[in-house]
Amino acid sequence: MSIGHAYLTTVRKRFGEMKKTAEQAMNQIDPEQLFQLIHEESNSIAVIVQHMSGNMISRWTNFFDSDGEKPDRNRDQEFIAYISDREKLLEFWELGWRTFFQTLDQITEDDLLRTIYIRKEAHTVMEAIERQMYHYSYHVGQIVFLAKWFCGSDWNSLTIPKKKYPKKKY
Repeated sequence: MSIGHAYLTTVRKRFGEMKKTAEQAMNQIDPEQLFQLIHEESNSIAVIVQHMSGNMISRWTNFFDSDGEKPDRNRDQEFIAYISDREKLLEFWELGWRTFFQTLDQITEDDLLRTIYIRKEAHTVMEAIERQMYHYSYHVGQIVFLAKWFCGSDWNSLTIPKKKYPKKKY
């Protein structure tokens, strides 16, 4: 296996895990908590989902042929809660991820050093992937934090729970 193929396989897996982590967190909360703020300057999970999906659709549509910041994207609108229904929110979430994965799955190792543009700034495809890895994981962390906040002591850990880490055998 080449380094490029291994890289693409790894990032595909990591993004899939990231998506699953956010969904497991969102599934633990009541539907209305998707739209709840913890203070007036915070974003709700719904707003984070709107932003992530809007970003994915903009960045990954016509990935090689147009700037990743599409002229019809209204980034500021993504930070206003305009979706108020859980089902519609999750449909938009799926649309964003589907757009992203369809493009990611078409990228070959020969594409990794090609130049693409985001906001008129040149990036290699690998840089663009890593940029989104950072961006999406940042927001997934916010989703998990908020869901855990809302669940309190009812939270079911998405990793190894505290004090449950297996002891090493030497």
